[in-house]
Amino acid sequence: MFRNATMADLDQVAAIYDRIHTEEEAGRSTVGWIRGVYPTRQTALASIQAGDLFVAMTGYETDGHKFIPMAREKGAACVLCQEKPQGDGPYALVEDSRLALAQVGRSWYGDPAASMQMVGVTGTNGKTTTTYLLKDILEQAAGAKVGLIGTNQNMIGSEVLPTERTTPESFELQGLLRRMADGGCTHVVMEVSSHALYLKRVEGIRFAVGIFTNLTQDHLDFHKTMENYCDAKALLFTRCDVGVYNADDPWASRLMSGATCRKVSIGEHDADLAARNIRLDAEGVSFDAVTAEESVPVHVGIPGGFMVYNTLGVLAAAKALGVSLGDSAHVLRHSAHVKGRVEVVPTPGDYTMLIDYAHTPDALENVLTSAKGFAKGRVVALFGCGGDRDRTKRPKMGSIAAELADFVIVTSDNPRTEDPEAIIEDILTGMTDTRTPYAVVPNRIEAIHYAMDHARSGDVIILAGKGHETYQIIGHEKHHLDEREVVADYIRELQQKERA
Repeated sequence: MFRNATMADLDQVAAIYDRIHTEEEAGRSTVGWIRGVYPTRQTALASIQAGDLFVAMTGYETDGHKFIPMAREKGAACVLCQEKPQGDGPYALVEDSRLALAQVGRSWYGDPAASMQMVGVTGTNGKTTTTYLLKDILEQAAGAKVGLIGTNQNMIGSEVLPTERTTPESFELQGLLRRMADGGCTHVVMEVSSHALYLKRVEGIRFAVGIFTNLTQDHLDFHKTMENYCDAKALLFTRCDVGVYNADDPWASRLMSGATCRKVSIGEHDADLAARNIRLDAEGVSFDAVTAEESVPVHVGIPGGFMVYNTLGVLAAAKALGVSLGDSAHVLRHSAHVKGRVEVVPTPGDYTMLIDYAHTPDALENVLTSAKGFAKGRVVALFGCGGDRDRTKRPKMGSIAAELADFVIVTSDNPRTEDPEAIIEDILTGMTDTRTPYAVVPNRIEAIHYAMDHARSGDVIILAGKGHETYQIIGHEKHHLDEREVVADYIRELQQKERA
């Protein structure tokens, strides 16, 4: 039974197409729709220009083959597809549209990756920090011009470009690599997500070095199992010359079992590059980087035990690219902090406030454990969980916060189309019977104010989950929210009240 839609249907229609946009963000859709501008025949047609090659990809929520008649009507010169289309018009029939798109992009842009040294970084946590530190080393110790592709931003040397996803779609990625090659880049350091590997966004790219940081629960809404998640990331090590991997990670054996590259292990125990005499404090991490031939003292000004592994991966990758451990260590000692990664926010009080991107159980555990190592007072955890994402990690994060923090403030992250309070209830199921005191403040700005109002001398307050992000997604809209600004504005407000 069919009827015409009415205004009363608007929210339901928006919710349906918001799901489609979520798939688009993950690379599982086909048409360039924009959140808040919901598809009609006209908006779908508007994404296609006369003379375009229309690539029909089969996704999880929709099938691009359905739009072939529209594409032809709009003037698409040819259709690349997996199924023979109806009607007249030129088409190219391929076995895998995603693979074909990657090959087309590589050819169209003249295989730009072949002219540069490519480094790919994969893992659940630590990818962004690793890419920034390695970029610093290659620029300062090797005199290279380095392109960076990642979660925070893309860069061509010092030129900053915005980014929408960790690893761009294949055609977009090839265009970005072309800009980097034409801009004089000799090296590219890029985050390579599990989605990108599974969905063939990096097909045709040969990496000089691949780096594996760690594997913990994330993205199970897409991969379904940890085994699938691991196997997706393992694909990187079938297309690189040298594979640097964290030998202490429990998934390392499975991940590297099918590797076709030269393997270089890192770790705290038996490894090709090992950390000895580890020292952790509020100023960062220090250790001796040890190989069979040498031992080099290393210091990085980012606190947390997890930084030992991030730093080892950077050192091993730089060494594989011709930079000595000593030269790398010299650069790391003076490297700038990475935005949103254990980032200190200035406050006038005698407490410390940190912003960190921790949005997985393991990442939250790492940052809380690190803070406990140098906090003179309480460790206060303020966090939420994203909506329309893996629900199973919510109670786990609640349990970790209750176990490791001295006080917990449960709030919102990016609720998206879910009810923020329902997400909070999922988190609280992991805090049942906890003796750790906690507060529930659904509004994130109010939660930050609450944390500052109740801060004690020596406290370390961790604002977890947003990190580098300067927005909050509520419903179908992005709202500006920069936690640095929230803290600074509230400080000014409190100071004005004191002077009044």
